[in-house]
Amino acid sequence: MARTPADLLADALRRDAAAPLLTDYDDATGDRVELSGTTLANWVAKTANLLQDEFDVGPGSTVALALPVHWQTAAVLLAAWSCGAAVLDTATEDDGRLAEADVVLAAQDRLAPLEEQEPAELLGLSLHPLGMGMAGYAGPARDFALEVRAHGDFFAPYQPPDPADPGLLAGGVELALGDLVGTAQGLADRLGLRPGDRVLVDAGTAAEAGPVAWLLAPLAAGASLVLCRNPDPARLLQRAAAERVTATLGVQIEGIRELGRPA
Repeated sequence: MARTPADLLADALRRDAAAPLLTDYDDATGDRVELSGTTLANWVAKTANLLQDEFDVGPGSTVALALPVHWQTAAVLLAAWSCGAAVLDTATEDDGRLAEADVVLAAQDRLAPLEEQEPAELLGLSLHPLGMGMAGYAGPARDFALEVRAHGDFFAPYQPPDPADPGLLAGGVELALGDLVGTAQGLADRLGLRPGDRVLVDAGTAAEAGPVAWLLAPLAAGASLVLCRNPDPARLLQRAAAERVTATLGVQIEGIRELGRPA
């Protein structure tokens, strides 16, 4: 049976729902957030309910993201795919395609140029480590953190996602929901990801590689993630030990295998 990204999260919950699934560091601010499979799934469910109930997101919808690599971005991606929607992932602030989406979710510091495009629906994310709302913002965007809290902890799509429907639009490439899973599994094999791996991922590399590489491939392999934004090289060896890292993506740490590099 063809599968979708929502199935990869379900697999992680069946393996060990209480174990850390995504740990997020920002060395510029000193923030650290750890999410178990259960906690990430809760954020995904709340976000999917928000998208479905408030914005009628479902199969045939397009959800555009103007977000960095972040634990909240992971939740938004998985939520959109749980609804059966296509994700338009863009790294440019002035990409006119964002205005064509049914819903745009953007980091607070990227809202100003997007407001000028007058998208159908615009949600702003503070990306606060504890999920708090936007501070000092008075524009038209709705505050994701405030909106999402009101929604349920479990999600059931009105219409089950169709693996043949569009799942990701990025860089001129379109992948169906089912193809996202197959591509993630193939990439996991090529990178050398293993079940149970704890993968430290450089956010800069992740942003260039895209969500199939930094999010779906580890999930497909049965691995967990340690995302590092603005990594301080002096902290990485100790962090790898503390987080029991077994592999890295986009960064070299002595004694730990680097994914995609010959052994």
